[in-house]
Amino acid sequence: MTALLAPMSAAAAALLNQIDLRAPIDHPGLTTPMQLIIFMAMLTILPFLLIMTTSFVRTVIVFSFLRQAMGTQTIPPNPVMIGLALFLAIYTMNPVWTSIDHNAIQPYLHRQIDQATAISDAVNPLRDFMIRQTDEHELAFFVRLTHEPDPRTPADVPMQVAIPAFMISELTTSFKIGFVIYIPFLVIDLVVANVLMALGMSMLPPQMISTSVKILIFTLANGWHLIAQAVVSSFR
Repeated sequence: MTALLAPMSAAAAALLNQIDLRAPIDHPGLTTPMQLIIFMAMLTILPFLLIMTTSFVRTVIVFSFLRQAMGTQTIPPNPVMIGLALFLAIYTMNPVWTSIDHNAIQPYLHRQIDQATAISDAVNPLRDFMIRQTDEHELAFFVRLTHEPDPRTPADVPMQVAIPAFMISELTTSFKIGFVIYIPFLVIDLVVANVLMALGMSMLPPQMISTSVKILIFTLANGWHLIAQAVVSSFR
């Protein structure tokens, strides 16, 4: 499998360098079926890049933990959770994307820089963002796997190292935030269970009472605002 992926990656990189993104779609670089297949395969990777190189992963996992801790299971529905996480990710990533647009996209569209320079200038802000959120131990682990010299600056870190290290760090951070979110709801569950036992209502499931109590307290505390603020502020 690796022997097949390496030539395909090289072919995709070569094709990307040949195609002028400012030209019409009938560019001669897409004349052969194989080149068209490679180009379409590159487009399918874009959603994964949007998810895995931005703040989306941490945001959606934190909201999933919140929903589980409240005991509401499917409320809010998955489309609402994903939409909220997506737009919060757009808000969080706006400075990075503004830098990419200012330093890479606009100069490239105005023919001030070539395509290779535009790609390099577009990658740098995104890589800087990912490295700021990445744990040093995770980054060092993936650097060691490449058997290459340690990078001296963030620009020396290759993207194939920065992306997986960033993803693992995001999962770790989101689980830590999820643990903190669980604690107050767990306390409410324990209090409700003890009250029911003291009243001799041990046959009544505590979840029937604690869920409504958790929703009430969360709403009165303006919980959605606090959670969203905490998630956005966590990206330093």
